[in-house]
Amino acid sequence: MVISTPDAGFDALAFKDDLKRSIEKLHALGFDGVEIAIRDPSKVNVGEIRSIIEKRNMDLVAIGTGQIYLQEGLNFLTEDEDLRIRTIERLKKHVDLAENFGAYVIIGLVRGHRKGIPKDRAMELLLDGIGKLADYAKERKVKIVVEAINRYEVDTLNTLEETLEFLELLKRDNVGILADTFHMNIEEPVMEESLKKVGKKLFHVHIADSNRWAPGRGHIDFGSIIGTLREIGYDGYLSAEILPLPDPDTSAKETMEYMRQFFKG
Repeated sequence: MVISTPDAGFDALAFKDDLKRSIEKLHALGFDGVEIAIRDPSKVNVGEIRSIIEKRNMDLVAIGTGQIYLQEGLNFLTEDEDLRIRTIERLKKHVDLAENFGAYVIIGLVRGHRKGIPKDRAMELLLDGIGKLADYAKERKVKIVVEAINRYEVDTLNTLEETLEFLELLKRDNVGILADTFHMNIEEPVMEESLKKVGKKLFHVHIADSNRWAPGRGHIDFGSIIGTLREIGYDGYLSAEILPLPDPDTSAKETMEYMRQFFKG
């Protein structure tokens, strides 16, 4: 389940309260791990998080970075060199944090918006920025995942195929793809076929139903999605990034109850 530090400015998070209390709730419901959206890693107590997670035999799977764009405007898609440098420097702190847990660092909303920048130039900026971050991360044995996000939220790398083509240009073996079923439902003609094309470059998966509520509240065929993930050999986590509706506790409980049916036996 995706949770966050209390300063989150993103709606699709079931828990945005005290980290310890959030993790305790998820552990009680049977979740194996957490993904945490973090704006400023320097304000996070690494020892405290490790203690909370290890005592419950859970994993910190990935670290979200979109808050630095939503709340501070840090992003790659700008001709302001100082802003790009500050963006990379902040993301390096996310990498440093991830190193402690073997977690992924997510590049999603932090890409920013082109705002008139030609597409070719936008790709140059992304290749440069993400490439530098990937090199820094590789020295620390940290993997980066680039999330394909629908056209209504960002204007680059909307589909899995576009994201795969970007990674082929990037040429960094520690960078993979994050597929999100909510975004895929908007952008992918056939989600299962898109996942097959990505194959081994799929490092991480977000789940949410077609309306961004908990799985089972919309029309996505999760049985088919899980079958395809097994077919391509994906054995990583599924992180629920969902709206806290009708309330946070219910959304988390429904997610666990619904998804359990695909992992029996």
